Amino acid sequence: DQKKAASSKAGVSQVLNRYTYASTLSHLRRTNTPIGRDGKIAKPRQLHNTHWGLVCPAETPEGQACGLVKNLSLMCYVSVGTPAFPITEFMRQRGMELLEEYDPVMNPKATKVFVNGTWVGVHRNAGQLTDTLRAIRRKNTISFEVTIIRDVREREVKIFTDAGRVC
Repeated sequence: DQKKAASSKAGVSQVLNRYTYASTLSHLRRTNTPIGRDGKIAKPRQLHNTHWGLVCPAETPEGQACGLVKNLSLMCYVSVGTPAFPITEFMRQRGMELLEEYDPVMNPKATKVFVNGTWVGVHRNAGQLTDTLRAIRRKNTISFEVTIIRDVREREVKIFTDAGRVC
C-alpha cells in the first residue's frame, strides 16, 4: 500500500539548479500551476490583473510548460507573519467595539473590522483608524508586512498579519 503511495507522487521535489547564481535565485522563486501540461486551455497560462508586480510577465519556460511555470518578480516576497493580538488590542483601545458588545440598532453605519479574515469588531470612524494604523506601520511600531485595506463601498477594514501572503 505504501509502495503505491510513494510512486504516485511524481514531481514533488526537484534538484536545485546551480548553474549560475542568477539561475539558482530564479529556481528558488518559481511557482508551478498543478494542471496537465498537454491541455490547450489558455486561461491558466495567462497572467491575471492581480498578478501585477507579483509575478514576472517575461520569465516563463518555452514549450508545454509555458505560462504554467511562473516566477515571482524581483521585488516580491512572501510574508513571514506577525501576531494579530497586539493590533486587535490597539484598535480596541482606539474605539473599536468588539463584536460581542456591538448593537447594530445603536450604530447601524459602523464599519466592520476583520483581522486575518475573522470579524473582530466594528469602528465608527474607519478613515481615522486606517490612517492611524498606517502611521504606526510607517514608524515601524507594527511590522511593515501587515496589510491594511479599507473598502469604503462594503464598509469594511481588513487587516492581514498571517504568513504566506505574497506582497
